[in-house]
Amino acid sequence: MPVLLHNMHRDNRLQVLHEIVSATPVKRQEQLVRLLQKSGFEVTQASVSRDLEALGIAKEHGVYRTRVEVPGQSAFGTLSFQPAGHNLIVAKCGSGLASALAVRLDAIHLDGIVGTIAGDDTVFIAITDEKMQKGLIRKLKEHFSD
Repeated sequence: MPVLLHNMHRDNRLQVLHEIVSATPVKRQEQLVRLLQKSGFEVTQASVSRDLEALGIAKEHGVYRTRVEVPGQSAFGTLSFQPAGHNLIVAKCGSGLASALAVRLDAIHLDGIVGTIAGDDTVFIAITDEKMQKGLIRKLKEHFSD
């Protein structure tokens, strides 16, 4: 599978996994595997385990839960957005959370954002032009300040 297609598939899977855990009390990873397979994803228990770690999802009182937010921090840890060059915004987040942040960024569909690339704690956000950069940073900070 080409790398780009693989990453899009993983981003979609991460988004669906996050939605499942947010809406359904799940006690075992095997349940998550079955639910993801019903949603059309080819997954193993090992890949689900890696995805849970990437999303910051852990078992709490026997049930998988999304990360509890700490006052002053988002679900993505301490989050910042900075301009870089003419067509790029760099988002910094907690270690291991960049892929989940990229999924969220892609899902909000802000005009001017062309796409994202995630590392471990950094997301590059490609934008259409420099004129939109400051406004997009402001909108991103507002969106993630909740």
